[in-house]
Amino acid sequence: MIFESLAAGFDLFLTPTAIGLTLIGVVIGLLVGALPGLGPLMGIILLLPVAISLPPVAAMGFLIAIFVGGSCGGSISAILLRIPGTPLAAATLFDGYPMAKKGRASDAIGIAITASAIGGLIGGVVLIFGSPVLARFASGFAPPEYAMLAITGLFAIAVISGGSLFKGLIAGCFGLLLATIGTDEFSTGYRFTFGSHNMLNGFHIVAVVVGLFAISEMAYQIMGRDLLKMPDVKVARPGFRSIILTLRNWKNLVRSSFIGVFFGALPGAGGVISSFTSYAVAKAWAKPDEKYGEGTEGGVVATEAANNATVGGTMVPTLALGIPGDASSAMLLGALLILGFVPGPILFEQQPEMVGGIFMVYMAANVFLLIAGILMTPIFVYVLRIPKFYLIPLVLLLCSIGTFALQASVFDLMVMFGFGLIGILFRAANYPLSPIVIGIILGPILENNLRRALLISREGYWIFLDRPVSAVLVCVNVLLILGAVWYGLRKRKQAHTKAATKLS
Repeated sequence: MIFESLAAGFDLFLTPTAIGLTLIGVVIGLLVGALPGLGPLMGIILLLPVAISLPPVAAMGFLIAIFVGGSCGGSISAILLRIPGTPLAAATLFDGYPMAKKGRASDAIGIAITASAIGGLIGGVVLIFGSPVLARFASGFAPPEYAMLAITGLFAIAVISGGSLFKGLIAGCFGLLLATIGTDEFSTGYRFTFGSHNMLNGFHIVAVVVGLFAISEMAYQIMGRDLLKMPDVKVARPGFRSIILTLRNWKNLVRSSFIGVFFGALPGAGGVISSFTSYAVAKAWAKPDEKYGEGTEGGVVATEAANNATVGGTMVPTLALGIPGDASSAMLLGALLILGFVPGPILFEQQPEMVGGIFMVYMAANVFLLIAGILMTPIFVYVLRIPKFYLIPLVLLLCSIGTFALQASVFDLMVMFGFGLIGILFRAANYPLSPIVIGIILGPILENNLRRALLISREGYWIFLDRPVSAVLVCVNVLLILGAVWYGLRKRKQAHTKAATKLS
């Protein structure tokens, strides 16, 4: 089944459009990753309106390549400016910037790109062989299992997305409420439309996400300082010699890649946790003469291999179960739905050629990352010198054009700016935004399957405990909540202890 899907997908991928857009997506991903304040999620959001008008495999290749390139691009500014372009590259600072201070900026960037590409390929192997197995297991799921799985994904994102559990759950519930707006699929009645025909189908997911993330981020950038400052960046030209430097740390590379895959497959964990964990493990296994934190090659290898391996791991539950691992994969899931494909076991059974095409574009994106990253790094360095004063209006213009082009609707623009204001308010109150997006996407899955489960149940809510898999997921959800509460209480206790120590 796997090889048949790959063969069918190879035919769909082997077109000038799909190959060209995958390469362009990698370049754009590296660019938005290198620019502080943007990142892969922002790149996917800005270009989603363009992608959904393309052939399906080419569209997914374009967006996946942005995800792959953006996950690596943050290391460029982290190494050269000591400013991680994305949170994923925060751990790369520990050894990447010291390497640059020693005059090895080119080696550091080359190692980061090579480790990212190889880590991504390892994550791709797990994706190709792991997601069909998970999909086959999930093919026996009924409405109770899907309902509990949706709740698990929502809880995981809310718990691990940062901040307090309470705020994460509020943000997730807000997303679930937004998902109820529009026409009820069961009764065909209208809900929360307030008599407006524009709201009969609810809010368009792209308009909501562009507003929450892009508009609010640009507003925060405008409120910041140094809008006219031109960063002083030295040009770095990594060479293919970096491949040899990276492969000298092959044990660290493989170990960190599998750590990245593991955390990527856990909904809500993501690249930040995997990169710091892999760095800590690599440091623990390091030889005495390897001084981590002072410019060691192994430190860059560990963090960057984990970053991009996480992408492959994240896509496993996204494709096999329809449960996104983070906000970026949630946007990929949304793109699949807009293109007319339903992620999960049905996708693997009824459209294996699409699955194979996604596998092919993902692997190709990591190969292109190695080549384009090494050859085009000097261009990205020049772009880093552009002041924010010129970049912000361009991003806002792209947001407006892309959102309006969705349905040629002024209402979508109003939704975008409205959710931009909501995003600003949520950020000001330190509420995470990712659970809102996950709630909007998982909301229909949860509602439809919950209602179906209760319709076929003769014992009410006991149906969720009568079925083994559903009962296990209920236990997982309870453990997630209890674990988060325990962690929050422990953190609060430690804060009180520190405060008491300072006073004494």
